[in-house]
Amino acid sequence: MKKLQLIASMMLGLAAAGSVSADAGKDTYTKVCAVCHAGGIAAAPRYGNAADWGPRIAKGVPTLYQSALKGTPKGMPAKGGNLTLPDASVKAAVDYMVAAAGGAKAAAEPKADAKKEAKAEPKKEAKPEPKKEAAKEAAKEEAPKAAAAPAPAAVAAAPLVQEGASAADVNSFNRLLKPAGKRNLPPPEDGIHDPANDGTHALQPPLAAFGSLPKSFAGNRVNWVEAIGSGKIKPRWDRTDLTAEPIVMDMNVVREVKGSMPDVVYPHKQHTQWLDCSNCHPAIFTPQKGANQISMASILLGEKCGVCHGKVAFPVSECRLCHSKKKDLVKPATAAAR
Repeated sequence: MKKLQLIASMMLGLAAAGSVSADAGKDTYTKVCAVCHAGGIAAAPRYGNAADWGPRIAKGVPTLYQSALKGTPKGMPAKGGNLTLPDASVKAAVDYMVAAAGGAKAAAEPKADAKKEAKAEPKKEAKPEPKKEAAKEAAKEEAPKAAAAPAPAAVAAAPLVQEGASAADVNSFNRLLKPAGKRNLPPPEDGIHDPANDGTHALQPPLAAFGSLPKSFAGNRVNWVEAIGSGKIKPRWDRTDLTAEPIVMDMNVVREVKGSMPDVVYPHKQHTQWLDCSNCHPAIFTPQKGANQISMASILLGEKCGVCHGKVAFPVSECRLCHSKKKDLVKPATAAAR
């Protein structure tokens, strides 16, 4: 009798463990995975779509576990971008999505629409816009010659106020916009490095280092995105492994803005060419739809986008670099016929 009770209690325990695992999988999917998998963002297999999941399930669930835990070169970030998730929660979420897609049946009998999607014409790559003549002229004027880089003492300090205005005047120079003489100062004068350290004077002045890079009108006057795209620079993805490649997510997030300002476009591609997902998630941005309250006030206080922009990335004074999606114009209602 005692043996039967023991077996019964063990079976109840296993059943309870299974239900907890299923609940954990659903919870993790809802909070983290659904951001991409609900709508197939960045080619993620859509939840419940057997055609999307079939070929992946055919490779084996352990392979899916590894992709979810470690990330993939095609854009899947490790643990969905939330590296604080326990491995068990990630695996439970995989099990939850596999079950929703039909499990082994989806791998054996892919739906017919998978073939149609395979025949879909590839998207045409957008042609880069031609450079404006004004940008070219500005680049020529500002491009320094590395061989003739000025000595630190020769850099003229530009006044922080406009001509004819006092420091307390409302017309004093906007603190967000550095005058030409204060951009890209040599390390001993930039206020960041220790001028008393001999190593600081051995560092290459930015003007000499940036001379061959494409120019911009924002921040430190270097177009870093174009510099990566043209191969002028190639950030090292791993400190010790020179062959390591970044996991780039080619996905845009659009945030609608009230009022007349254009909507904000957040391009994951340009950010993930520099940064790992863990740089932003989950400490700065929670990887969950609707979970992030972003405003210009918080950004100016150094929160959200302001953690980087205005410090190591272009300043918030360059509004159109973020507010780049024009709103659809609403046609006025026609007057009623008299």
